[in-house]
This record gives sequence, structure tokens and C-alpha cells, in this order.
Amino acid sequence: MRASRASSLTQKWLLLTQLCLLKDLVIRCVRQFIRRAKAMLLSQNVVVVEPAEISVVVDVKSSQQDLNSFQIAQVRIRDSVCIEIPVPEETPLLGSVKTCSVTEEDVTEFVPKISSGSYADKGSREYMEDEHICIDDLSSHLPSSFFRFPLPVAFYGVFDGHGGSEASRYIKENATRLFFEDDVFRESHFVLNNFFLQEVEKSHREAYRLADLAMEDESIVSGSCGTTALTALVIGRYLMVANVGDCRAVLCRGGKAVDMSFDHKSTFELERRRVEELGGYFEGEYIYGELAVTRALGDWSLKRYSSLGGSLSPLISDPEIKQVVLTEEDEFLIMGCDGVWDVMTSQYAVTFARQGLRRHGDPRRCAMELGREAFRLNSADNVTVLVICFTSSSSTPQRRRIQFCVSDEARASLQAMLQG
Repeated sequence: MRASRASSLTQKWLLLTQLCLLKDLVIRCVRQFIRRAKAMLLSQNVVVVEPAEISVVVDVKSSQQDLNSFQIAQVRIRDSVCIEIPVPEETPLLGSVKTCSVTEEDVTEFVPKISSGSYADKGSREYMEDEHICIDDLSSHLPSSFFRFPLPVAFYGVFDGHGGSEASRYIKENATRLFFEDDVFRESHFVLNNFFLQEVEKSHREAYRLADLAMEDESIVSGSCGTTALTALVIGRYLMVANVGDCRAVLCRGGKAVDMSFDHKSTFELERRRVEELGGYFEGEYIYGELAVTRALGDWSLKRYSSLGGSLSPLISDPEIKQVVLTEEDEFLIMGCDGVWDVMTSQYAVTFARQGLRRHGDPRRCAMELGREAFRLNSADNVTVLVICFTSSSSTPQRRRIQFCVSDEARASLQAMLQG
């Protein structure tokens, strides 16, 4: 009798030990699954908007006769990611094990907190032809019919007019309508992935094209008037810069200058070759002897002058677009008109601005200091400078947590097994 009881207790003790091992193995499997799922999502450039906690359900199938032979039947994350694992039909379902309080790992994803400042001065010129835009919170500037982004979204622009200020002023006054009335910004379901970013890029190209076509109407802008256009859109940790003309955007990455745009001038060999292949010519550094830039919005008197017609003119409005994923190394972005870059290099501007921001941390003051430095270096043009700072929105890493608990179904099955 005693031997029978001892044998029963030993079996139950072994069963409980195996169940504890099962619990630990399930947790390890869940952790491995989360790591693989995360790697899969990152490889597809999918941003998880709420990364702090992942709710996981694991269905375990096991033989009642041999708890060592079990299989994970399903792993599911918030019902949005689900992996079915085939198991033999004869294997009975032990129950659902729900996870959620054993700490798995610290996860830090850089989403910048954005602040900006600007400075503009006509300098020694008689007129101010520059315009600019600084919108740190784009959602608050869009009509209520537009989608409210769950991530920080900001928009900036520098528009350097020539032949007057009509063209640059038109772009500034119509920027939100031109750039954000596309259907891509009215979607009710927001997923920040490669497809969405490609649609945003297409939308930006179309905005530049429509702005240029609008200026063909001389009741809006004189045919001898035009503007360069440099824009920057920040969505979460994604930065998209579009450029037409010789304004420039420079990113400070760990103190090093990273050009986010290229000056569309005759000194840029690829641009010079493009213009000449389309039948254009330069007199000195000026296309047709009149314009210093090879890409611009407006200037329809020159575009119509092309022997190939306005639609095939060497003077084009198609922007060059560059995208990057911001990291903690990316400290700030400088956007400026050619009045800045005529007298300082990208690295000079980054080093100068970085020293200022380390002293006072104020992007407005930094922009003013950069503009005045351009005048000190004898800039003879209008000067417009924007400084956009990227700081971490959270000082502590977010923590993914996993807790282990057993469903009522599994608990009843286990209790029945223990009671023999």
C-alpha cells in the first residue's frame, strides 16, 4: 500500500516537474518567436506604433501519456500575426497558455521629439525674395477631414524666389493644399511601411508638378518669375527631403555633415550633362545666360523658350528626393538658401550649429547665429536658415514584458490528469 502511494506521489511529482519544464520551454519559445517576428517586421520596414507590450497566445498540444512529447500548435500576437504549426490529429489539445510579467528585454526605438527655429533677412539686397515654412506639428495644421497621424509629423520648406517674390510666396501660401490634399493623407488605416512611403514620395512629386503648372498661368505668377523649393517631411523616425534648385538640406549625424540634397547648378556635372543632352546650353554658369539653377518652379518664359517645348525643357521642376531613417546619432537638420551655402560648406555649418546648440540648445537662436555668420562671411544674397532638432522622445528604453498564466481549459485538464 505504502509502495503504491509512494509510486503515485512520485508520478505526480514528476508530472509537476515536467509541467514546470513545459512552462519554461513555452516562455523560451515565445521569446524566440517575438525576436523572429520583430526581425521580420523590421526587414519589411514596418513600424510597430505601440511597441511597449505584446500580448501572446500559445496553444500547446501534448499527449496525456507522455508530457515530454508536446508541440506548439499556434502562436498569435494581438490577433494580427499568427503562425499555425501542423500537429498530428491524434494529439489531444492540452489547453491554451496565455502569456503576459516575465521581463524579456529592453527595446529602444528612436522616435524624435522635434523642435525648430528659423531666421530670414534680406541682407544687402533691396528686396526679400525668400519664403519659408516651419510646421513642427503638421496634424494641427490640416483640416479635420485629414487623417490624424499617431506619430510626430512635421513639415518644413525653404523657397528662394527669383525675378520677384511672387513664385516663392505662392508656394508658401499653398503648401499644405499642394502637398497634403492627396488621398494618401486621407486614409483611415495608417501603416508606416515601404508602400506608404513610396506613395508619399509620389504625392510629393505630383505636388511639385502641379505647383509648376499652376505658375504657367500668368494671372497667378509672372512668366519671368520662379523659385527653388526645398522641403523636408518628418514622419516618426523617417525623414524625406525633396529639392528643386540650389537650396540645401544638411543632416548632422554624430557631428558629421550628411548632404540630403544636391545643388542643381551648372557646377553639378550630372545636371550640366542632363541640360546639354536636352539641347540646353550655358553662358558662364547660367542656363541660357539667364538662370543660375537648372531646376525650378515657374520661369515659364524660359521653359517655353526651349526648342523642344515647355514639356521637354532642360529647365525642369522634377524634385530629387532622398529618404533616411533617423537614429539617435542624427542631431539636427539645417535647411538654407544659397545665400548660406555660397559662403560656407556643409561641414562648416554643421560644426558651427552644433557648437551653438551645445551652448544654449535653442534652434531659433542657432538659426539666427548661422544667418549672421553667413553675413559675416560676406554673403551678398538674401539669407534664410532653418534648424530642426531631433531629440529622443523618451529617456528610458521601453520594456517588453511576458507573463505566464494558464487558461481555465488547461487548468481543468491538468487537474483531471493529477487526480488520475
